[in-house]
Amino acid sequence: MDLLQDKEDVVEPVGPALIRAVPRPGPPEPDAGAASAVEAPPAPGPDVPQAPPAAQPVPAGEAVATAPPVPVTDGEPTGPPRARRTRGAGIRERRRQQTRARIVDAATDLFAERGFDSVSVVEIAQRAGVVEKTVFNHFPVKEGLVFDADPPMRAALLDAVRRRPAGESVAAAAGSFVVAAVSLLGTPEAADGVAQMARVIRGSRTLLTREREILGELTDSLAQLIAEETGARPGQIEPWLAAHAVLGLYASLLELARDRVLSGVSGPELAAELRRQGRRGLALLQFGLAGYAKRR
Repeated sequence: MDLLQDKEDVVEPVGPALIRAVPRPGPPEPDAGAASAVEAPPAPGPDVPQAPPAAQPVPAGEAVATAPPVPVTDGEPTGPPRARRTRGAGIRERRRQQTRARIVDAATDLFAERGFDSVSVVEIAQRAGVVEKTVFNHFPVKEGLVFDADPPMRAALLDAVRRRPAGESVAAAAGSFVVAAVSLLGTPEAADGVAQMARVIRGSRTLLTREREILGELTDSLAQLIAEETGARPGQIEPWLAAHAVLGLYASLLELARDRVLSGVSGPELAAELRRQGRRGLALLQFGLAGYAKRR
């Protein structure tokens, strides 16, 4: 079937994957391979548009745990050498993630207070309690504090296309995924993050440019997958036309979500509108692309 199905059960909250809804990484999960050893939103990246590594809203003011000390006996680490190395690596990774979370939290607060372009990396470092070099070690470019370098949206979108059943077009699979994903921005818990990041992104020419670049990269990735599946010859425009249509639908719904949240609409009302508008866009897209790239 080519028209939109209800796929909320398969779609992860990757609407913020492109942009963090609330760019606050959550505390790392315990490392299964380490004793006592141990991110996640875009909030940003738009506006919701990962924080690194996934875009999950995390309440502000999340406490950061302190790494427990490594047990020692007579000044020497206990346990076999390999176990000590594993434990040490787990503790280092936990501390790295905690530092990253503090940096993202600091940047999120400062961007919300004064805007992206008015905040320096030095100020972010000071607010997070680290040196400037540490910020750049985690985020080589300042825009990385808002947008993921490789948004989870990309992998999830391509996976939805690869797993579509026989007889379903690429436009239907990718379009349905996009509509279901963006509809998640209508949840009450996402509203504050979407609104906050909408203001930050729309107030910065740098972020608007980066957002367009990310959408272009997503379009290229989808087009390349379609070209591989269909065996398209170099120069054939169909894969890129289909990919642009799908990502155009995504961008349109994302902007609609931002507009509505900024005007005070959220929750079931917003989710219903996003699904309704998404179905209309998908039906229009399907009218021209329904027979293209069907799985055999």
